[in-house]
Amino acid sequence: MQLTMPGADPSITPPDKSIGRIVSVTGSKSIVLLDCPHESRGRMNERPDMGTLLAIDTAKTVVLAIVSALSVPVPAQRDGDAEIRIAELGLVGELWRDDSGHAGVFARGVTVYPSLGDRARVASKAELEAAFCGDPKRSVRIGCIRQDDTIPAMVRVDELLGKHLAILGTTGTGKSCTTALILRSILEKNPAAHILLLDPHNEYATAFSEWAEVITPRNMQLPFWLLNFEEIVEVLIGDAARKTEIEILQELIPIAKARYNAGRSRDNLRRTFPEPSRFTVDTPVPYRISDLTGLIDERMGKLENKKDLSPYRQLKARIDSISQDGRYAFMFGSLTVYDGMTQVLSRIFRVPVNNKPITIVELTGLPTEIINVVVSVLSRMTFDFAHWSEGKVPLTLVCEEAHRYVPAMPRLGFEPCKRAIAKIAKEGRKYGVALCIVSQRPAEIDPTILSQCNTVFALRMSNDRDQEIVTSAITDTGSGLLEFLPALGQREALAFGDGVALPVRIKFDELPADALPRSTTAHFTEHWQRSIGDEGFLEQVVEKWRSSDIGAGGDAVQQATMLAEGMSIEPSTVIPEPPRMPEPRRPDQQPAQRMRDDAGRAPPSQQGSTRSPSLRPSAYQGGPAGAPRRPGEQAGETSGEADVPGAALKSLRDRLIQRQR
Repeated sequence: MQLTMPGADPSITPPDKSIGRIVSVTGSKSIVLLDCPHESRGRMNERPDMGTLLAIDTAKTVVLAIVSALSVPVPAQRDGDAEIRIAELGLVGELWRDDSGHAGVFARGVTVYPSLGDRARVASKAELEAAFCGDPKRSVRIGCIRQDDTIPAMVRVDELLGKHLAILGTTGTGKSCTTALILRSILEKNPAAHILLLDPHNEYATAFSEWAEVITPRNMQLPFWLLNFEEIVEVLIGDAARKTEIEILQELIPIAKARYNAGRSRDNLRRTFPEPSRFTVDTPVPYRISDLTGLIDERMGKLENKKDLSPYRQLKARIDSISQDGRYAFMFGSLTVYDGMTQVLSRIFRVPVNNKPITIVELTGLPTEIINVVVSVLSRMTFDFAHWSEGKVPLTLVCEEAHRYVPAMPRLGFEPCKRAIAKIAKEGRKYGVALCIVSQRPAEIDPTILSQCNTVFALRMSNDRDQEIVTSAITDTGSGLLEFLPALGQREALAFGDGVALPVRIKFDELPADALPRSTTAHFTEHWQRSIGDEGFLEQVVEKWRSSDIGAGGDAVQQATMLAEGMSIEPSTVIPEPPRMPEPRRPDQQPAQRMRDDAGRAPPSQQGSTRSPSLRPSAYQGGPAGAPRRPGEQAGETSGEADVPGAALKSLRDRLIQRQR
């Protein structure tokens, strides 16, 4: 039967491109009885393949369906004998016809079902474009569709981010490149975005070099007083079984906050805090570690039974050890405690953007035992910032290696971190917070969080358990495409959910060489053809290795800038210009005579001249004695630029003391 469209000339019969007829319709699925091979030999290119999008003409719509299975229930015994061939379809959407009979507007879901006997055909290029391209103003290109590589694969940004997304695939399938490609495509059209990317392998900085604010352990500023009670307990105590020490902290932290607030009130500074009685252990207001240890000393002095001193001594020793550890300098290494919460939020969430719409937090180099705490703080602050800003600044949190932070096993992971990310997954949409989950182990992710990701990009997977988890997380009618998972090629993925118009097999665009993440698989056969002959190679490795745990917490100039902004002081008035290097000596000048006596000692006039002690903690001086120095730098000497941070902090301290007086 040939269907004549409304408004079409009945005398002109379009060619029949159908490949079969509908023999079964059940809810969201349908079965097509394919024409015999000898009936369609002139249309070999129209024969359906797995994942092909078919069109079924009805009176008012064109129903679109994806081929999810092909089979021959009763194979022929001899070549040339007739046999039954069927295609199983998943009904995914429809194109509505206008008054002239042309199909144009695409809608997900099916309202007008095909009838038995209706003919099915392969969707035309115009129908593919209408279905997959959508609104170009609100969509971005990430590749092309597998059925026709001239049709771009577009993602709808609002639906993609508004309902969360997941990028899943086995190691080496291109998850990092896929993540970088999607985010770069979004940033190209949305230069004032606010994206926070947690990077556990330090691989994304090269992919966003022109757009990224990169936070490393050396320049990170995350003051300890921003941590809630569970997080500070994990850092300072680390063992939930030590109930007495936890109770001591719970009692003394609000008092320390009240003391700091009282001092601020006397100084008559511009910021105001809640009444001291309203402070809780979770209120994000500053307090001093010295006040906390002082309160512990006061309590120990009031104890009559010396046997009760043990918890206090252990707690104080732990606090002293952590606060003096250079690896924790990004939390405890600030020269002075000040209210820099506004500056911390501005840097992390890019408010204002300042041409850097994405923040990359590199986690490699942080102490392993508190990485989950840092992720917990950042995730919790992401949701709280969106909540208290009433959704005026939409945010996106990209959680790479998500199985580390939201594991499926209840006994694994850090519970506050799991709750913070789960809260974004469940409630973030209401406040404009998007969550992007990236993982190579879907089976180890909390299924509750994974199920909240409405859009899924599934790259190649061979593990049966991972495939089952992905299948259970996808409710789309095109889930039959998941049978392709083990056979996907490089840079290929199956896309499901509201972020894409239809379930589709995608071939991703290739990233330019200067935008690739640092996640390329090592070329063993190439590097194993020659030996490294550079004697200084191991020295450089050792220097980087040793210096990775020292000098953390940000350079002093950055600290001075943030502190000045927090105290309403113009940073330019306290940060001096770097000293000028001496001009090179002309050839006609004679070298200066060394002022040494015969014994090689400096004259008395120079023996007493020593550098004034630096005001920075040891963490900012390059670490303890024995730490590696820059080439050409002798013990007790620093370069000219090193004087700038110390001078900046000294000048800022003097300004603060003068202001308090």
